[in-house]
Amino acid sequence: MASFLMDESPSNLTEFTVSELSGSIKRTIETAFDQVRVRGEISGYRGPHSSGHAYFSLKDDKSRIDAVIWKGNFSKLKYRPEEGMEVIAIGKVTTFPGSSKYQIVIESLEPAGAGALMALLEERKRKLSAEGLFDAARKQLLPFMPRVIGVVTSPTGAVIRDILHRISDRFPVHVLVWPVKVQGEGSGNEVANAIAGFNAFLQGGPIPRPDVLIVARGGGSLEDLWSFNDEAVVRAAAESAIPLISAVGHETDWTLIDYAADIRAPTPTGAAEMAVPVKADLEAQLANLGARLAGASNRQMDQRRQGLRALARALPSLDQLLALPRRRFDEAAGGLGRSLELNTLNKRRSFEQAASKLSPDMLARRLAERRQRVSERAAMAERVVERMIERLKTRLGRADATLAAVPARLKGQTERGRDRLDSLGRRADSAVVNDLRRSRSALLAHDRILQSLSYKNVLMRGYAVIRDAGDRPVSRAASLTHPQPVVLEFADGRVSAVTGEGDASPAAVTAPKTIAKPVRKAEPPAGQGSLF
Repeated sequence: MASFLMDESPSNLTEFTVSELSGSIKRTIETAFDQVRVRGEISGYRGPHSSGHAYFSLKDDKSRIDAVIWKGNFSKLKYRPEEGMEVIAIGKVTTFPGSSKYQIVIESLEPAGAGALMALLEERKRKLSAEGLFDAARKQLLPFMPRVIGVVTSPTGAVIRDILHRISDRFPVHVLVWPVKVQGEGSGNEVANAIAGFNAFLQGGPIPRPDVLIVARGGGSLEDLWSFNDEAVVRAAAESAIPLISAVGHETDWTLIDYAADIRAPTPTGAAEMAVPVKADLEAQLANLGARLAGASNRQMDQRRQGLRALARALPSLDQLLALPRRRFDEAAGGLGRSLELNTLNKRRSFEQAASKLSPDMLARRLAERRQRVSERAAMAERVVERMIERLKTRLGRADATLAAVPARLKGQTERGRDRLDSLGRRADSAVVNDLRRSRSALLAHDRILQSLSYKNVLMRGYAVIRDAGDRPVSRAASLTHPQPVVLEFADGRVSAVTGEGDASPAAVTAPKTIAKPVRKAEPPAGQGSLF
C-alpha cells in the first residue's frame, strides 16, 4: 500500500531536467529581450581579459546587471569603457546555463550625452596630467627653418590644401603627408601610428625625416573631435622626438593633444605659419643685414687705414734708425788693425817668457825626480804584497786547525743522535702496542653489543623468522595467501613450508604475543641485550 502511494504522481505538471529548464529560460529571455538599450554606470571594469573579452557590470542607484563585450565587438567600439563612465549600451539579454545568472551582451557603447563626455574628458585629462605628459619641461622648441615638414591629416579635406597653400606662399619646403582618418572608428589609432611612424624615420634614409610635425583637423563638435582626446594619441604626441604642432579644430576648440603637443595653433593655417618663416621677410632682412655688414666693413677699413697712417708718421726714417749702428761699425773697423798687432806682441812676449824657463838641466832634474818617485812606490808595493801574503797564510792556518777539529765534534753529535733515535724507537713500539690493545678492546666491546642486538639471539630462545619466496620477512599473517610456500628460519638452519588455512583475525594474530609475554619477562643471559 505504501509503495502504491509513492509511485502515484501528485500533479499533472510537466517534468523538466535542469538543463531543459535552463535552456527554456535562456530562449525565453533572448526572444523577449533580443535588442535592448540600457543606460547605466560602468562598474568593476578592469580592462579586457587575456582572451580579449571584457567583463563588467552596469548599475544605477537601485539595480545591477552583469555585462560582457566579446572580443570581436570590443575592437570595433568607438568609445572604450572606463570605470565609473555613464554609458548607453545596446545589446541583447541572455543567460549563462552554468549558473542561474543573466547578463547583457553589449554590441555598441556610447557615453550618455555630452555631459558624460566632458566628465570623461576631465577625468582623462587629470590622469594624463598626473603622469606628467602635459609638463612644460617636456616641450621642445620649433626649428627656425625646417627643411621637411610632416603633416598628419585627412588627404581629402580642405585642411591639407590650406596648409600646403600657406607653406608655399611663405617658404616652400618639402612636405610629407601621412593620410589618416580624423573622425570615426579607428581614427585615434591611425593618428597615433602616424606620429610614431614619422618618428621611426632615420636621418639620411630613403624618406627624409621631418624636422617638425603638424597634426591638423577642421572644426567640429565634441564628438567629431573625440579621436584627438584618445589616450593613445596623447601619449604618441608626448613621446614624439620631433617637435609637434597641434592644429585641431578652430581657435575655441580644445582637445587633449593640444596639451601634450609642443605648441598649439589656433587653426591649421596658423600651424603652417608657425612652422615656416616668410621667405620674403627673410630675404629683406638678409639684404638689410648684408648692407649693414658691408657699411660696417668699409668703416672699419677706413678707421684701420687712418690709424696705420698715424703710426707710420710717428716712426723714424731708415737713415735715422741705422745711423748709430753704422758709426759703431766704423769705429770697430778702425781699431781692429791696432788690436791685432797688440795681441801678436802679447802672445810673443808670453812665449819668450815660457821658453826662458826651459833648459836641459831642468829637464834632467825633473826626470830624475820622477824616476825616484816611481822606485819608491814600487818598493812600497812589494812590502804591501808581502804583508798581505803573510796575513793570508795566518788565516789559512787557523782554518786548517778548525777543519781538523770538525771530525771529533761530528762523531760526538752522531753518538748522541743514535742514542736519541733508539729511545724514540722504543717509545714508538710501546705506543703502537698500547694503541693496538685499546683498539682490540673497543672492537670486542662493539662485537658484544652487535651480538646482543642480533635477531639470531632471539632465534636461540625458540623463535623463528618466516620469509616469503623473495626471502623477505613476513610480519603479518594477512599478507600470506593459501597455499603459499614460505621458509622458516631457526637458530640452527632453515626449513621450507606451505601455508594453510587459518584464522587471520586480529585476535588470532595477537594470540601468540600473549603467550610469548612470559618469555619476554625472562632475564637475558649475562652480557647479552634483549630485543624486547
